[in-house]
Parts: sequence; C-alpha cells; structure tokens
Amino acid sequence: MQQLQFEASWDKALAAEDRQHIENLFNETKHLNSADIHFTPIREAINHKDELLVTVMVHNFSASPLDFINKRLIYSIQGKVIGENNFTLPALVIQPHVSMPWTFIFPKENYLEQNSYENGQLQIKY
Repeated sequence: MQQLQFEASWDKALAAEDRQHIENLFNETKHLNSADIHFTPIREAINHKDELLVTVMVHNFSASPLDFINKRLIYSIQGKVIGENNFTLPALVIQPHVSMPWTFIFPKENYLEQNSYENGQLQIKY
C-alpha cells in the first residue's frame, strides 16, 4: 500500500494549509494503478533567480527504491517540452510504494520562458 512521506526539512517547514493540500492530493492519487513512477503536479513558480520551480508529488509505485542520481527530467505542457535538466540529488531516495512531495529546480538556461507554466507534466527521460 502506498504511503505518504515528507523529507525532514519539508516536514518541519511546511505550512498547515500546504500540508493539508498535499495530503488531499495524495489521497486522490495514491490508487493510480501504476507499476512505475508517476509525478502529480502540485505547483509551478519562478523564483528570484528566474529559475523554474516545479513542485510535484513523486509516486514510486515500483518495488525498487527511486534515486535521483543523474536523472534527466523533462517538463512539458501539452506535449511541448518547456524544460529539461539532469538532476543529481543524493539525499533524495524514495523507497518502494512511497509518495513524497519535492520541488525540482530548472535553471534559467534550461527552460523556455512562458506566460504560464501550469498544467504541465514532469517525467523521467530514459
């Protein structure tokens, strides 16, 4: 059965309203009947460094731990690739049958400027 976990710094810093939103999203998406990895969008934003922040619920429905060592992630909107970047995050390992929220940061040079970044989809490029 899928379980929701928060990385330690998220667990301490997350506002109650955001936690409730994430818990609700988890409850809506934890039964997606996937045998693999699925990213459910939570929020997109541009920070003060003009980086694209893509916050998602990472569902590891597989039987193996998911690491983010040299993983190429693509962010697309309606099939158009908006951002692409290699991520190496040694601290981020999502155990089997665990879902965890995470924000992936795309540097300014690794995404296309848009009026809106909503309704996008994040995926691992294999």
